[in-house]
Amino acid sequence: MRETILITGGAGFIGSHVSRLLLAQGHKVKVIDSLIDQVHGGRGPSCLDGEVEFLRGDIRDATALASALQGVDSVIHLAAEVGVGQSMYAIDRYVSVNDLGTASLFQQLILRPVRRVVVASSMSIYGEGLYRDAEGRLHEDVLRPPRRDGRASWDPVDSRGIPLRPVPTPETKRPSLASVYAITKYVQERLTLTLAPAYGMEGVALRLWNAYGPGQALSNPYTGVLAIFASRLHNRQRPIVFEDGQQRRDFVHVEDVARAVLLALEHPRAAGQVYNVASGVDRSVEQVALSLARAMGQPALGPEITGKARSGDIRHNIADISRIRDELGFSSDRDFEDDLAELAEWVGRQQAEDRVAQARQELEARGLVA
Repeated sequence: MRETILITGGAGFIGSHVSRLLLAQGHKVKVIDSLIDQVHGGRGPSCLDGEVEFLRGDIRDATALASALQGVDSVIHLAAEVGVGQSMYAIDRYVSVNDLGTASLFQQLILRPVRRVVVASSMSIYGEGLYRDAEGRLHEDVLRPPRRDGRASWDPVDSRGIPLRPVPTPETKRPSLASVYAITKYVQERLTLTLAPAYGMEGVALRLWNAYGPGQALSNPYTGVLAIFASRLHNRQRPIVFEDGQQRRDFVHVEDVARAVLLALEHPRAAGQVYNVASGVDRSVEQVALSLARAMGQPALGPEITGKARSGDIRHNIADISRIRDELGFSSDRDFEDDLAELAEWVGRQQAEDRVAQARQELEARGLVA
């Protein structure tokens, strides 16, 4: 079934890859995007295929939304402010764009309902992921107390002070919202899953892990960690890694994310569901920084391990992708080292302004790094 699909925030990193995949499947694609400077650097939607119908507009603008939704069959809602650190001080901006923006979208969808709305949520809604203690018991409401001295464990511990072991986190884990960004993403998915069926539509929420690949916003210091590392290395600077660098994450290639979005849009079983989107393989942040430095021909530029934590950050969060695999047929078999080589080759052709030090100063000035 061929449809006309609107992608909100579609001129961004993920949206541009999704639009290409949709076009290849024979769909017509419309994009609405405000092209904010922090992400796009004052440039137009150069990453979009010429077949995409582009409308420049704010997701909170009712007139722009009404125009964008004309003739649309389904919506992929990607428009959002992104970044845990910045969300902790740009509170009104994040809540306005992410949550008021989603509310504004549904206010218009009441008048112009579509078949399905797929919203991009985030792994951040889990907070600390799922853990298991030495006796094998699961812990899903783990909180890390502030470190009082340099000898304390970075890892969450049990009542006896023994570190807990992270295990894959399924969609059934209760949310634990540790940042403003996480709060707004959870509101986005709940608005979608509540309002879509109330008005005869289908809603699907995708909780995305750390997406990477060509096309990331290299000059945005609050984007994905691999893009931030790549920008530093491109400018002959060491990547900055908070804590001790042993925190673990799952990195998923943007082409896999795009495939997951297509499955969520088209698969009959997806309606009303929430899915983790990840590779299923976790790595330490230090390990990733070292691998990227090698891929970019800068092996001597090992990461700067700060030994400090940022407010809102989590220690470990690794993904259980069995639901999206079993229900929608999603899988990822990409080679991470090959993907880093591809990313390094693309970065080498770009211009990237390193703004990481400025972002760090903004966080420290507000007491959000300790």
